[in-house]
Amino acid sequence: MTKSKAQGPLAGLKVVEFAGIGPAPMCAMLLADLGADVLRVDRLQDAGLGIDRRPEFDLLNRGRRSAAIDLKQKDGVAAALRLVARADVLIEGFRPGVMERMGLGPEVCLAKNPGLVYGRMTGWGQTGPLAQAAGHDLNYIALIGALHAIGGKEKPVPPLNLVGDFGGGALYLAFGICAALYERQRSGKGQVIDAAMTDGAASLAALFYGLFAQGIWRDQRAANILDGAAPFYDTYETKDGKFVAIAPIETKFYAEFLAKLGIDPASLPKQNDAKRWPETKARLAAAIKAKTRDEWCRILEGSDACFAPVLSLAEAPKHPHNAARGTFVEVAGVVQPGPAPRFDRTPGAVQGPPPAPGANTAEGLADWGFSEAEIAALKTAGVAA
Repeated sequence: MTKSKAQGPLAGLKVVEFAGIGPAPMCAMLLADLGADVLRVDRLQDAGLGIDRRPEFDLLNRGRRSAAIDLKQKDGVAAALRLVARADVLIEGFRPGVMERMGLGPEVCLAKNPGLVYGRMTGWGQTGPLAQAAGHDLNYIALIGALHAIGGKEKPVPPLNLVGDFGGGALYLAFGICAALYERQRSGKGQVIDAAMTDGAASLAALFYGLFAQGIWRDQRAANILDGAAPFYDTYETKDGKFVAIAPIETKFYAEFLAKLGIDPASLPKQNDAKRWPETKARLAAAIKAKTRDEWCRILEGSDACFAPVLSLAEAPKHPHNAARGTFVEVAGVVQPGPAPRFDRTPGAVQGPPPAPGANTAEGLADWGFSEAEIAALKTAGVAA
């Protein structure tokens, strides 16, 4: 990717990303998709070693360039600080204290660049008793109550890593970065963002904490209107062993759903009679099992019955709605989700495929103010690759 190709509402924003895994790279991907010039600083050890990593499939790294710099050498740290001095935003996802030990902590970076927005992504946060403990998405959403509410009666079920890593992590860091940039327009000052996945996932669960406090959400799985207990908010198996998602919560939508199933509402218990939900669910399951998923699509799709087929990763990009909107795109032969959200005047775009570590060191450093001689010297000294 070259800087001139960038498009989107964030075109012109300069972001330096210190390579990590999970939510921090996704946050950088979101910014890059909307036009930000993101330079990813990868480890020197990962560059040019012939590792079979297939970087083109590491979609969270798409849309930016990679410079491999050895941050264990003082000249590497000095080079990184030059990038920081020209950046609007810094993104890092290490445990608390790692950046400080490398000489790249907030105090040093903000001294170089007082307007810098310094984004920190962790699971537990920069402070607290667990701040230095290892963890992953499942641990973070367990601690804040979300995991307890997800799954069947038997046990909690991991909801992929969508709730902690990406919903509570990457999206909240991206939101925080945009908020800090907006505030910088008034103050002229940057600031540090402590984005913890525990905090973000807890924020995502605000609705349910409100319902629980009100006494209308039971603190157990498969016992509430939105967790699979209600017959009108669940998935059902079809005749061909596939599944459909049914969600007609509102009375008028539920009536339309039953009409299209050919079920007389008078023959069922009242919609919100929770004690008889199992009875209603059995009736609906039997009716839905009588036809294939495609048959139900022809009957229900596009209506107000609140219906959708449960599509696989292979099927979803081919669905007519997704195809019409261009929800999925193909870049360098890889089908992947396109940028979101959408803008009418300054649309975003996948700015390019994910680079291999160090693939753009010379180009990236040059665009960020390094001369050819300086780049050559860094490479000769083994500081950059």
